Amino acid sequence: MSVYINNEEDIAKMRVSGRLAAELLDYIGDFVKPGVTTNELNQLCHDYQLNVQGSIPAPLGYGEPPFPKSICTSVNHVICHGIPDDKPLKKGDVLNIDVTIIKDGYHGDSSRMFMVGEVSPHAKRLSQVTHECMMLGIEQVKPGATLGDVGHAIQVHAENNGYSIVQEFCGHGVGKKFHCEPQVLHYGKRGTGLKLEPGMIFTIEPMLNQGKRHLRILADGWTVVTKDRSLSAQWEHEVLVTETGYEILTVSPRTQQP
Repeated sequence: MSVYINNEEDIAKMRVSGRLAAELLDYIGDFVKPGVTTNELNQLCHDYQLNVQGSIPAPLGYGEPPFPKSICTSVNHVICHGIPDDKPLKKGDVLNIDVTIIKDGYHGDSSRMFMVGEVSPHAKRLSQVTHECMMLGIEQVKPGATLGDVGHAIQVHAENNGYSIVQEFCGHGVGKKFHCEPQVLHYGKRGTGLKLEPGMIFTIEPMLNQGKRHLRILADGWTVVTKDRSLSAQWEHEVLVTETGYEILTVSPRTQQP
């Protein structure tokens, strides 16, 4: 496994792209409310990137088949890679918005959960525990730690709270490429897997299901849903391994909270 070690110039540019991704999520969150469509949210993000940030939406045209939109919007039982459409959001929906921007050739990748109006206590709890899992995983990051340490911390907290972890999708290295080594599993055993070194940058993005972990991919080739149609939640940050620990590159500029 060849993992790219970012130099100071790379890191400086990744800080910019990470901040822009977080800024985009700050911006679009103001528009998430009952009655809005995910297509409308997609267009707002697209226009903001091009006209305000001077950034490029990485998902648009990515992959095979080419992803048709600029952001991913995953509602309720959609685990990830939901394609924006014209169906209005309704009160009680939970929504993950996943954005990846390209600025000066470097990718900023982050996602957050948004509540549409008042949502059920169990939906709030799933979102909260998923965020806790991400942060517990991030807190394992330091030179000499392993990716197994990260996955183990996430898995234990998720399962102790009665949730299952999606295993088919994982975090990933990111930089000049959208996806590269290493693969960051959200389950695992302590002390196993890649040993972390300063200069590595990757995402940690656990997906938790309220029901079983099993999934299916819809005919569009992208949309991933829970097989039992139970709720799913995901949070994602981009993390740099520093000399002494970690730095989150996608902290909200508005709240300064990860």
